[in-house]
Amino acid sequence: MKKIGFLSFGHWSPSPHSETRSASDALLQSIDLAVAAEALGADGAYFRVHHFARQLASPFPLLSAVGAKTSRIEIGTAVIDMRYENPMYMAEDAGAADIIANGRLQLGISRGSPEQVIDGWRYFGYQPPDGSTEADMARRHAEVLLDVLRGEGFAQPNPRPMFPNPPGLLRIEPHSEGLRERIWWGASSNATAVWAAKLGMNLQSSTLKDDETGLPFHVQQADQIRAFREAWKVAGHEREPRVSVSRSIFALVDDRDRAFGRGGQDEDKIGFIDEKTRAIFGRSYAAEPDVLVDQLAKDEAIAEADTLLLTVPNQLGVEYNAHVIEAILTHIAPALGWR
Repeated sequence: MKKIGFLSFGHWSPSPHSETRSASDALLQSIDLAVAAEALGADGAYFRVHHFARQLASPFPLLSAVGAKTSRIEIGTAVIDMRYENPMYMAEDAGAADIIANGRLQLGISRGSPEQVIDGWRYFGYQPPDGSTEADMARRHAEVLLDVLRGEGFAQPNPRPMFPNPPGLLRIEPHSEGLRERIWWGASSNATAVWAAKLGMNLQSSTLKDDETGLPFHVQQADQIRAFREAWKVAGHEREPRVSVSRSIFALVDDRDRAFGRGGQDEDKIGFIDEKTRAIFGRSYAAEPDVLVDQLAKDEAIAEADTLLLTVPNQLGVEYNAHVIEAILTHIAPALGWR
């Protein structure tokens, strides 16, 4: 059995071919798609965060709205770039969103990916200390967030406060019990997956990763997941971790699908996400259901993961994206034993 959700980048464009032409469209349609996905029986509504772009950015107002409009579906991110985040303020926002959603928040964070502007985090007021990198800064922000989410007091109370304080040191409020165990790390390398396991974070592995062995993408990703699980075991955490992978999967069941799915990427690709990092980008899947079932059965990383996030073409509108999700839940998931 697998949890199956969608992952939206929340693009918008003023193009006449787009159903999502403004930030208002992207945000409101994201809420509507989450509601529709829950009605279809999907397990998760996840959103990507990008700054300085016509995409979803500040996630917590959206997550809170989705939480208020739904009752069962998991709501989350994949991922929030921690180079841009104040972990204290983030803990407040996350705690509030999780309480609104009644404990359904699944918060994916990471060191981020190449952005629209050079060193965009500097405009947000952040700069790595001397001798450290932006990736070090992101991981430090993540570690502070994890510590704060434990709910332990750390701040010295004012002896003459405006309002009465509880005894002892004070913590960030609101505190949402259990949220610390629902933090995920988006890892592109095996080493950062192992680091996430040691800290007790769940693992999100995307449609790209560092090309570390030259093997096919799904094989490298499966190896990464196994390394994560082994590191988790060695760390001695008491609970079982969760692992998600993201895929572009389209079951071609009508003419709309065939028009959209034509010319899909059916092979892995190699590229560079920065000057030094060679990356492998996973293929897309687009085929008739019986063909798709055979193809997906051979994907080793999907087999290793417990959660599958379907990347959706959000600019095609809520109705079509709900159809894409429903086609997977109806035609693919049962045949592969995911349901």
